[in-house]
Amino acid sequence: MFHFLTFAANNNKMYRIFTSLVRQFLFWLLFFALNRVLFLLYYRHLLVISGAGNAEIMASFRHALRLDVSTACYILLLPFFLLCLRIFLNSRWIDRANKAYTALIILAYNLITTAELGIYGEWKTKLPYKALHYLANPGEVYGSASTLEFILLLLLFLLVSSLSFLFYIRLIYRKPLSGKKNFSAAFAFFVLVPALLFLGIRGGIQAIPITQSQSYYSQHHILNHAAVNSGYQFAFSTLENYRFMDKNPFEFFDDDAARAMVRNINYTERDTTVSILRIPRPNIVIILLESWSADLVHSLNGKAGITPEFEKLIGQGILFDSFYASGNRSEQAMSSIFGGFPATPITAITHNLDKVTKLPSLIGFLKDAGYHTSFYFGGHLMYGGIKSYLRIAGFEKMMEIYDYPRSIPRGKLGIHDEYILNHHLGEMKNMPQPFFSVVFTLSSHSPYDQPMENVLDWGGSENNYINSAYYSDRSLGEYLEKASQAAWYDSTLFVILADHSHNSYRHWPVHSPNYRHIPLLLYGNAIRHEFRGSRVSRLSSQPDIPLTLLKQLGIHTELFSWSRDLFNPYSPEFVFYETNNGLGWIRPYGYYVWDKNIGFINLEAPENRKDSLVREGKAYLQVLFRDFIDY
Repeated sequence: MFHFLTFAANNNKMYRIFTSLVRQFLFWLLFFALNRVLFLLYYRHLLVISGAGNAEIMASFRHALRLDVSTACYILLLPFFLLCLRIFLNSRWIDRANKAYTALIILAYNLITTAELGIYGEWKTKLPYKALHYLANPGEVYGSASTLEFILLLLLFLLVSSLSFLFYIRLIYRKPLSGKKNFSAAFAFFVLVPALLFLGIRGGIQAIPITQSQSYYSQHHILNHAAVNSGYQFAFSTLENYRFMDKNPFEFFDDDAARAMVRNINYTERDTTVSILRIPRPNIVIILLESWSADLVHSLNGKAGITPEFEKLIGQGILFDSFYASGNRSEQAMSSIFGGFPATPITAITHNLDKVTKLPSLIGFLKDAGYHTSFYFGGHLMYGGIKSYLRIAGFEKMMEIYDYPRSIPRGKLGIHDEYILNHHLGEMKNMPQPFFSVVFTLSSHSPYDQPMENVLDWGGSENNYINSAYYSDRSLGEYLEKASQAAWYDSTLFVILADHSHNSYRHWPVHSPNYRHIPLLLYGNAIRHEFRGSRVSRLSSQPDIPLTLLKQLGIHTELFSWSRDLFNPYSPEFVFYETNNGLGWIRPYGYYVWDKNIGFINLEAPENRKDSLVREGKAYLQVLFRDFIDY
């Protein structure tokens, strides 16, 4: 980099072209910061209500920086190509095109941020893609704001846009000089700058590219919203949802008929439950196991020897042997387990900040019941919108890879399981009771660089995977053995389950029920003695977790409409899971897998029940996706 700058400095034309791009980059960072200042000033009364301190407010600029850099690099893609042309063509239209493009982006971005100022007080969210609906009827937008507010926002839009462009023209933009073409400098420019833009767009060289979640840092959501780049959020929200803004892609029946079918599917004769707890308000620890397939567990028809510690726990816990992952990605598990919302095909609700704010939250109900909440992960939480979702869901304390001492051993993806579990034990010593805490493992995710020699010599292409599960299982056993010595242990319910499954030594098709089968075990001395060592064989899945736990705590709610109480003997038995473009639907008497593009992949049921089975699953998907769209 230094050699290129020295080389370019000796060539005035290349130096002006390179510094022109740098100056534009700095302009966009200042421009984004200005809009953030305006947002914080405009809603200073909400900041006062939130109780956020000045230092935490100012931290929004620091936490915004990486996403701002990514956004600026996206914007600079076209100016880069224009400057490439400028190296060889001394044409004024290139400079005019650059200025016109900048003016257009300024206007578009300010339109987004000004509209956001107008709706935030009522919607309490970043400007969502749904706002495009209202552009078809601007009179309705005008009517929803006071005349004074509308005029103020209009003036603010015109003032910020004008001053920003004037600042750009007068102080930022420099027309590249005419001069001799230097092909060596041009080649270096063509190679170096795209690499820098690419790194900026993905947020650095870390394993997982940047997402909006990176900017979420506070329990005060207004500060998270201030930190998220408005242009980035709106663009990605629109790209994520534009294809089904107006029409449900999974529409099979009249909407009223589909909802009637779903009500019939969910019909529960009696609202009752079987209490398994010996204390009314136990601590709850969820141990979320990365990528654990049921094939790893001998008691779930897996081969013996992979997870011997888990097998020991089964003898003292409650094993759900017909439990399934709702989706096939970690972010889908989060909204299912904590929000009771099943995974959807095509997209995940965690990618949509405006939607997740409307989901019910298990964490919120537990906090209202006096629980202290926390979430621990040794890797990066920004993947798939997980970090922002967990913040919105209400976790009071969250830790990811950046928050742990550098002395803790880690691999490519993050901190190895034994160390994150040990750290969690240390944290729980000082956690006020009752607490609800989640610890999410990662060693059973590729590249399987756990600090242990392979123990199992079979499994073929999945040998590394099963050995990583053996390591995670060993770490789990050590964790619970140490936890059993803690003062809080006897009053704690452990909920041990997988976030999703993984290809196993049996190589099930990814869409099949066998592939989606995962473990769920309730364990601990908070469970009444007569239930320890028992099995529950009813069909169940991750969205059933919130209502099941709340019912055990005596907390009643109807908000988790997609969740069932698994200890209510009258609850219906079924499993829905998403495939990339369709669904899997399981009933005690049969199942099918369907894809929108392919059609039926599998359909196994008695002949006289196939039609009703198919109609149920499709109605369920139709209503679920309609609810997703309408959130």
